Amino acid sequence: MKVVVLCSGGMDSVTAFYRARREHDVVASLSFDYGSKHNPRELPFAAEHAAKLGVRHEVVVLDFMNRLFASDLLASGGKIPDGHYEAANMKQTVVPFRNAIMLSVATGFAESVGAEGLVIAAHGGDHAIYPDCREEFMQAMGDAMRLGTYEGIKLLRPFIAMNKGQIAAEGVRLGVDYARTWSCYKGGAIHCGTCGTCVERREAFIEAGVTDPTEYASHAPLPSKPTQG
Repeated sequence: MKVVVLCSGGMDSVTAFYRARREHDVVASLSFDYGSKHNPRELPFAAEHAAKLGVRHEVVVLDFMNRLFASDLLASGGKIPDGHYEAANMKQTVVPFRNAIMLSVATGFAESVGAEGLVIAAHGGDHAIYPDCREEFMQAMGDAMRLGTYEGIKLLRPFIAMNKGQIAAEGVRLGVDYARTWSCYKGGAIHCGTCGTCVERREAFIEAGVTDPTEYASHAPLPSKPTQG
């Protein structure tokens, strides 16, 4: 199947990119510059992997999100919180309806370049905090994409039932160089090691039983997963 891959430059999307390259005909990878604090750190990795795999790479600028939306993930927002990635304070990093907006743009692009499917790396660990990563949303969005295009664009979500540890193990099998990916929401010179995405990244390599190549500013003990009430 001819597909477009959404690739931010993070662990999950880069792994999805490599997997899609094995299973499909990837006609392009698509990234979004929407004003997040870590966009400048992750987008170069998205471009690097596209060049390595010989795939067209496009960056779509969505600067209105940084101007109009309320989220601490954005450059216009407040401080990125530390803690477990499933903790309630991580809701501060939700960018309202982000995936719906990006998938809408990507669907139009996919149909324009003759693709039949669109790959997104939403995974099981995203569900606790991000409503637009949950399977109910993905099913509804997939229906809208299919019904709203002549090609019947399919939404492919290979990691929806996987956690980040399983994704890390899959990436190692696929030959992904995780040193050339970015997770930290703070967007500093190196990964902070304490924000939700850094905690998730550290946990993933431990669970997968593979070496973590990431340089962290802090190796503080990992916080406990919050109890779901």
